[in-house]
Amino acid sequence: MSEISGTDRAAMADLGLDPDEFVGDEFADPDGVGGQGDGQGPVPVLAVVGRPNVGKSTLVNRFLGRREAVVQDVPGVTRDRVSYDALWNGRRFTVMDTGGWEPDASGLQKAVAAQAELAMRTADAILLVVDSRVGATEVEQAAADVLRRSDRPVLVAATKVDDERMVAETAALWGLGLGEPYPVSGLHGRGSGDLLDAILDALPETPRETFEATRGGPRRVALVGRPNVGKSSLLNRVSGEVRSVVHDVAGTTVDPVDSLVELDGEIFRFVDTAGLRKRVKTASGMEYYASLRTQAAIEASEVALVLLDASEPISEQDQRVLTMVEEAGRALVIVFNKWDLVDEERRLAMKRELERDLGRVRWAERINISALTGRATAKIAPAMRTALSSWDTRIPTGRLNSWLSDVIAATPPPVRGGKQPKVLFATQAATRPPTFVLFTSGFLEAGYRRFLERRLREEFGFEGSPIRLSVRVREKRERGGKRR
Repeated sequence: MSEISGTDRAAMADLGLDPDEFVGDEFADPDGVGGQGDGQGPVPVLAVVGRPNVGKSTLVNRFLGRREAVVQDVPGVTRDRVSYDALWNGRRFTVMDTGGWEPDASGLQKAVAAQAELAMRTADAILLVVDSRVGATEVEQAAADVLRRSDRPVLVAATKVDDERMVAETAALWGLGLGEPYPVSGLHGRGSGDLLDAILDALPETPRETFEATRGGPRRVALVGRPNVGKSSLLNRVSGEVRSVVHDVAGTTVDPVDSLVELDGEIFRFVDTAGLRKRVKTASGMEYYASLRTQAAIEASEVALVLLDASEPISEQDQRVLTMVEEAGRALVIVFNKWDLVDEERRLAMKRELERDLGRVRWAERINISALTGRATAKIAPAMRTALSSWDTRIPTGRLNSWLSDVIAATPPPVRGGKQPKVLFATQAATRPPTFVLFTSGFLEAGYRRFLERRLREEFGFEGSPIRLSVRVREKRERGGKRR
C-alpha cells in the first residue's frame, strides 16, 4: 500500500480518522518525472554514416549496449538522423544514426541522404561505416572525397568482420585516405571496444555547437498519430529546418527523431515518431519495433501532440493513439492538421465526429492548423503550456476538502447495498498527472467518480491534462476491534 504523507495523516487525525484503516487503489507520486533534465552539460556528437544496409544501426545498438535503433534485413530502414545517449568508460556522448548516404540518390532516398549530410556538418566527429564483405564501392569513394575536406575527425569502421580470417581484407580500406580502418562486428561485438576508445579520442570534451536549454531542461513533446497525418511536416515547420524526412509515402519515419525547438522564447524537445498502423501485439518486423519506439516516446514525454488528418474521418487508429496517451497519463493537445483541405461539408461532418469519437477527451485542447502553409501553428506553444501547467497543478488539501464538502452536500453519492457511502477525506497524492485519493466509508460507483471528475475540472480547470481518481474504503472492524 502506498504511503500517506505526514501532513495528510495529521489532517486525517484532526478529523478522527486513522489512515491505516483504509484500503483501496494504490497511488504513487511521479513528480520526479519529466522536465528536470539530467543536470549535466551538453555532450559531443558522433555521426554514423554510410551506404544503406552496411550495418550502421546494428553498430549503433552495439555502442549503446541495448536495442534502440530499428534493425531489419532490408535496405533503407533508417531514414532520419536519430540521436541516442551513449556512455563509454565513464564518458557521455551522443550517437547520431543516419539513413543510407548515396551521392546520386533521387526521390525519398535523396531526402534521406540530405539528412545524413546535415548530420556530417553538425557532428563533432564522423564514423564512416563500410561493409567489409563488399569493400569500398564508388559510394564510399565519393563519401571519402567529401569527408577528407571536412574539418571534423573521421574514422572508418569495417563492419561484419565476424572472425579473424576477414581482418586482413579490411586493409584495402586504407585506400580511402581516411586513416586506419577498424574491423568490427556489430552483431557479435568483436572490436567494438577498440573502436569506441578511438571514438572517444577523436571527440572533443565539449560539442562545437550547443543549444542553450531552459533551466531544468526542455519539456518533452511527443508528436504522435497514424501514418501520413503530417507529423514530420509539422516538426519541420516549427523547427524552421528540414529535420525529418517528408515524403508522400506513408510510414516514412521509423525511428523517433529528437529536435530541440524554440517556440515563443521557450525550448521544447520534440520527438517525431513512426505512424501507428496496428496494435503493437499484431505488428511485425520493422513496424513492430517502430511501434515500441513510439510507445516508449509517449511514456518518456510530458505532453503529446496527437495529430489527426482534418480532411478525413476520425479513424480507429486515431482513437488508439489517443488511448495510448491517456493511459500513459500524459498532457494532451489534439492537433487537426491539413485544415487547408477542409471545406464546409467536412466541417459539418467533423462536429458529429467530435461529439461521437472524442467525447471522452473533451478536456484536451483542440487546434486547427496546416503544417504545409503554417496556418495557426503559433497556437501550438500556448496550448502546450496550458496542458503542462494543468499537468503540474497541485490543489491544497484544505481547499480540496472544502470544495468537496459543498459538492457532496448538493449531490450525495448514490446508495449502494442499502447504505449511502460517505466521503470522509480527500487529498491530491501526485501531479503529472493530477492524482486524487478519496477516503470513504464505502465504495463509490464509477458514474459518481466521473461526476466528481467533471466537477473537479469545472472548479480547478485541468485543461489538457488527464485526472486520476482513486478510492480508499475504510476497513470494517469485527467485534473486539479487529480489522477484517
